[in-house]
Amino acid sequence: MKDIEIAKSLLKEEDLAIAIVKDGKVLFSSREKGIKPMYMAVSELKENLEGSSVADKVIGKAAAKLCIYGKVKELNTYLISERAIEVLKEEDIIFTFEKSTPYIKNRDKTDMCPVEKLSQNIDDTDELLKRISLFLDSIKEGA
Repeated sequence: MKDIEIAKSLLKEEDLAIAIVKDGKVLFSSREKGIKPMYMAVSELKENLEGSSVADKVIGKAAAKLCIYGKVKELNTYLISERAIEVLKEEDIIFTFEKSTPYIKNRDKTDMCPVEKLSQNIDDTDELLKRISLFLDSIKEGA
């Protein structure tokens, strides 16, 4: 079975938010929502992500940029933002999705997802990583 098929199967069967597979082995998986799992995967496994396959429930621009940064080979998602599609089309990542949306919404569906919002005008991945880190720290403190 191809890595992307394994990742998609794991996502569904184990009710995960993200599954990353490379050479038939699971590199990373999480049930946590939001950008945190993708950020953690890129932060912890950066060198090993190259050539991996990612299945994720939701991909916005920030998550798409992190996939590019990690040199992911293939991506499958249920929901993707139009900005994420634009970013991925510029790169050499095979990607498939079930639904697209103008933008990813926040958890209570009243506005744009805060990470989608903070990524809008950022093209530099190092700056994006910094801002995601600050965002995750801010919500940790507020919890």
